[in-house]
Amino acid sequence: MGRQAISESNGFKFLITLVTAVGGGIIFYLLNTPIPWLLGPMIAVLIGSNVWKGKYRWPRQIRNSGMMIVGYTIGLSMTGTALKEMGAQLPTMCLMTVILLLLCGGIAFAVSRLSDTDFMTALLGSIPGGLSQVLALAEETKGVNLTVVTVTQVVRLMIIVIGIPLLVFSPIFGQVHDAAAAAVPIAAKHENWAALFPNILIFAPVCVICAIAGNRIKFPTAFLLGPAISTAILQGIGLHGPSLPSTLISASQLMIGTYVGLLLKPGKLQRKVRTFSFAIVSGLVLMLCAWALSELMTLLHPVSRSTALLSLAPGGMDQMGILAHEINADLSMVSGYQLFRTFFIYFAVSPLLRLLLRIKLKSPRTEQPQ
Repeated sequence: MGRQAISESNGFKFLITLVTAVGGGIIFYLLNTPIPWLLGPMIAVLIGSNVWKGKYRWPRQIRNSGMMIVGYTIGLSMTGTALKEMGAQLPTMCLMTVILLLLCGGIAFAVSRLSDTDFMTALLGSIPGGLSQVLALAEETKGVNLTVVTVTQVVRLMIIVIGIPLLVFSPIFGQVHDAAAAAVPIAAKHENWAALFPNILIFAPVCVICAIAGNRIKFPTAFLLGPAISTAILQGIGLHGPSLPSTLISASQLMIGTYVGLLLKPGKLQRKVRTFSFAIVSGLVLMLCAWALSELMTLLHPVSRSTALLSLAPGGMDQMGILAHEINADLSMVSGYQLFRTFFIYFAVSPLLRLLLRIKLKSPRTEQPQ
């Protein structure tokens, strides 16, 4: 009885999850894969949690801590020069975001026609917004299948998180990932923990306070944007933000990757094969559309193909920011495009979807008397 109580405790479940995540990260690191501490824990925990059900637990607070670390790193890249360059590209940001969202609407329409999924469920599953914001909207919406939306969003996110690095590091984009060669300069440059002090004693509490305050006022992806914006402001007033050790950045990847891996729960689906098939196909189509738009972006602006792809990839800002940091892409540009799309979806698309839902819910009532 004592052993059973221990195995069912939250502490034991967390330990199992941590060991699985670290093991996955080590395996992917030894295999010399891109962003091993994000992909390794994500895939390892996904497999483990579906094989050994009910034995895994990863508190949201740990994931939020990883988001704050990534947000701080993004904030470091938001210098005055970078913000001016982003401002000059505002029309392109708007154009690319609108085109990408229209493509999502087209994909959702096709999925709803080819399957028995209603259009609003398919649309909420296709929108490349923040996962938490889309799921919150789905929970508030009557008639939407929350399980299908969750699975579709997570599958799309995993396709992007796995597929984009493979695409970026392929011969098509010319990026080379050599962990052994890169380890020495990265360690020499970023493992100086003493260099964090004393300025980190100012940046760290400000980032945490802004993240918590942003979350209280329902700010989109507050645990990422709060630290990013506060770090940019502190740097703007003259404070120097120290670079983080690579070990801490790897830990943030593990915190986020493990959380994403636990989101996918196939057991809750009634028609697993059909739902997963449409989710995978729509995710791949969306990634290819983003690739095509990135090629157009390189023609409009003097940016690298990798920067353009990461800027338009319909994944999370945290994952794309991690990858941009690893390949030395223009992190401020990637963050700017991802940030613009997040705000656009939150402040423009979400109200529009709610309006469409109200119209849809009212229409049957008006038809009943007839």
